[in-house]
Amino acid sequence: MVRDGDATDQNGDALVPPLPTNEKRKGKHDKPKPWDEDPHIDHWKVEKFDPSWNEGGMLEVSSFSTLFPQYREKYLQEAWPLVKSALKEFGISCELNLVEGSMTVSTTRKTRDPYIIVKARDLIKLLSRSVPAPQAIKILDDEVQCDIIKISGLVRNKERFVKRRQHLVGPNSSTLKALEILTGCYILVQGNTVAAMGSFKGLKQVRRIVEECMLNKMHPVYNIKVLMLKKELEKDPALAQENWDRFLPKFKKKNVQQKKVKSKEKKPYTPFPPPQQPSKVDIELETGEYFLSAKKKSAKKWQEKQEKQAEKTAENKRKREEAFIPPKEPAKPVDKSEDANNNNVADMAKSLKQKAKKLGMRKSEENINAETYIIGSSEQPSGKKSKKQKS
Repeated sequence: MVRDGDATDQNGDALVPPLPTNEKRKGKHDKPKPWDEDPHIDHWKVEKFDPSWNEGGMLEVSSFSTLFPQYREKYLQEAWPLVKSALKEFGISCELNLVEGSMTVSTTRKTRDPYIIVKARDLIKLLSRSVPAPQAIKILDDEVQCDIIKISGLVRNKERFVKRRQHLVGPNSSTLKALEILTGCYILVQGNTVAAMGSFKGLKQVRRIVEECMLNKMHPVYNIKVLMLKKELEKDPALAQENWDRFLPKFKKKNVQQKKVKSKEKKPYTPFPPPQQPSKVDIELETGEYFLSAKKKSAKKWQEKQEKQAEKTAENKRKREEAFIPPKEPAKPVDKSEDANNNNVADMAKSLKQKAKKLGMRKSEENINAETYIIGSSEQPSGKKSKKQKS
């Protein structure tokens, strides 16, 4: 449909005006700036806010509120004037509601710094997590940041959670103090959270150490050793551009053998129910006690009791008498070396006797005189006389 006043072509059709084309070219604004390579400009420096940058103030009211536990109520009432005066310098109003148990901060017409409301929100969060007011007020400084780490969801078992949380604190808070010195952060372990205040670099280290501890990846003591080595390596300018992994210790996790839960052997499935266990009446019927009179039953019970008592008495007596039984003396072992020596002596004596006998026989043969054979045997003198004559 062509309306009056619309531009038409020769055929009478309406002419559609061409759409404006926005040329999109990637990196058309990426031009070198004169301040990018200026060595005199520190790009990481956070400049202090000047109220002259925002003389008109805030256009809208921004507010944040947070709840606090009941046990913090008394302390917050005492420390609230200090918090109020600190926030008043930046044009922030604060309110403490004891009925609802909440703290609220909001901007006013006097607020100039747009980011100070975020700092005020962090302040009330730290106060609700049991951080002392003088320490929490330091968060209003531009160079100080905070991080609240939730550790309750990292461990399911309550006992294990308490044990690992205690690893962070250490004996007499020694581990916590060492972490504060090495990271340059204020750390507070309270309930299910860990509140930390410091620089971005320190907060990143604290979060990593806390999560590794709660997940049982690495004990905080080992992380402290690594941080101490890094502190020493930072002092050497020659190692500034090198990789430090070769200097850092590598800790291997040792799996402690846990007690294996004894699993009951599964019985083969049967569709039939197990047999019914016999009742007391059934057992009495089998033994015949059911038909006994009450008097006989009591007599039988008394008899069984007496038998058990006699067995127990005999056992106790045997245990008492065991103390007076002398122990068996060990038999003296026979020394085989002495027997061998005795046998050797006997053999030597026997051999010596035989040698002496042979020697005596030889001497007797040598001392035979021929005259004894010529003269008659009657005139033969005895052996003793011949020896005297010879002498």
